[in-house]
Amino acid sequence: MELICIDLEASGLGAESYPIEVAWVNDATGEHDSFLINPETAPGWHYWDDYAEEIHGIERGVLVSKGLDIVNACKRMNKMLKGKTLISDAFEFDLFWLSRLFEATGIKPNFRMAGLDRILSKEQRIQFSFLAKAQFRKHRALQDVEDIIKCIKAVTVQGPEVA
Repeated sequence: MELICIDLEASGLGAESYPIEVAWVNDATGEHDSFLINPETAPGWHYWDDYAEEIHGIERGVLVSKGLDIVNACKRMNKMLKGKTLISDAFEFDLFWLSRLFEATGIKPNFRMAGLDRILSKEQRIQFSFLAKAQFRKHRALQDVEDIIKCIKAVTVQGPEVA
């Protein structure tokens, strides 16, 4: 069974927000990736929420100097995740931000996303929620993905059922 989890950090939670960091981990193989995104490479990506910056701790200037341009970010994800299904614990938000990223480039993702309901029962999702709230998350994408996988493993006896 292949469990691949993804997490994104963003410029905020508003409708004009966009992804600033992406990370994913394949728990079965240990493969993973994490990178920042340069918002200046996307037209109209100006929205910035200072409160969101307090949570993730990533300054816009760091994104500009160290982030990937949006085209390379999409190509990198497509190359590494082709045909895979990625699990997100915040499916609606992460799907929104990934859609903003790919739409800004005109590139279509060649992987799919799904929420926790794809692999966890209702009872397991409730347990997951309690465990996740008890974690001290740094709110950096890679650390969050690793914490998500720990919670999934904790609520599943024989591992999640990925369809």
